[in-house]
Amino acid sequence: MNPHFEPGDERFKDPHGHSRRQFLKSGLCGGAALLATPYVGPLSCGDGSLSATPHSQSTPAARVALTTGNDRTDMTFQALRQFQTEIAAGIGNKQVVIKPNNVSTDVPLCATHAGNLEAILEFLKSIGKARNVMIAESGAGGSTLDGFANYGYDRVAARYGARLVELDKTETEVVGCLDERDMRPHPTRVARLLMDPNVYVISATKLKTHDTVVATLSLKNIVMGAPIKAPVNGANRSDKRLVHGGGVWALNYNLAALAPRLHPHLAVIDGYEGMEGNGPVRGSRVDHRVCIVSPDWLAADRVGIELMGIDFANVGYLNYCAQYSGLGVADLDRIEILGPALAEHIVKYRMPDSIDSQLRWRQPIRG
Repeated sequence: MNPHFEPGDERFKDPHGHSRRQFLKSGLCGGAALLATPYVGPLSCGDGSLSATPHSQSTPAARVALTTGNDRTDMTFQALRQFQTEIAAGIGNKQVVIKPNNVSTDVPLCATHAGNLEAILEFLKSIGKARNVMIAESGAGGSTLDGFANYGYDRVAARYGARLVELDKTETEVVGCLDERDMRPHPTRVARLLMDPNVYVISATKLKTHDTVVATLSLKNIVMGAPIKAPVNGANRSDKRLVHGGGVWALNYNLAALAPRLHPHLAVIDGYEGMEGNGPVRGSRVDHRVCIVSPDWLAADRVGIELMGIDFANVGYLNYCAQYSGLGVADLDRIEILGPALAEHIVKYRMPDSIDSQLRWRQPIRG
């Protein structure tokens, strides 16, 4: 059970010396930022159910590149080229960090493919932004560096002079994550690198179903990769479990509440082969052969959900994000697809065995 801390309790310290006062000031800013953004109304239909389309028109329309084919690396490169001017301007003089998805270090189907990273690095080279690039991750289980080696990232990184970074060994900041079992914020250590305003974050991930929040795409890759695994008082601890918050209500909330500070500036979603069923690790292969790229991560995730044949109204954290202006576009009518028609490439992914319990987030928590 997580300990409770009362105001002024000096036990409230993380390994870097943050106090409770600092936590309350900065740790809750993820949720505070979400709650402080202009509210545009729930995604509701006349019958009270959630709709996939927000009512606000205040956010500019988004563009999402969609490519298909038989060459994963070329598909990714061609999708990125659609935004080369915008991406180059967005990077400017910032440090580029590519965040792959290594939820497991020895299950290739669940992880970002080395060919996807190669395409991103080759693209960055083509626009003069490949110097001093980091490939950074905190694997959910096992050694992050072992995962890099298992998946061939070390060879790709060496070819382009990129640095492999274990986020668990980098500087951290404490944020607050809600736990639905006690309805309190709990101090969670996250990698400061992914929140640095001088860093341009690229989320390189896959189309996958998920055993708790229906689907995992570009946003979840960043938010769940940020909490670190490191000792506390001499005992090993993974703070990723704190984001899970004890259940589907808190996990969906925490993902959305952290999104204003922990999100990608560029979403690169590899759907050459997706994962269906009991993802994000134990699912089955889907031969899909698509790739999605956009500087609007929410629009990219929205298109990804559609391509997987999933009802967007069932994905709690993305619906929460869509209700607030400034995070991106989730309305398909306001997303321009650069590439083939979206409807021609939808593949209905098999849902996880736990899908019924996952959808409880749509109902109020009852004691």
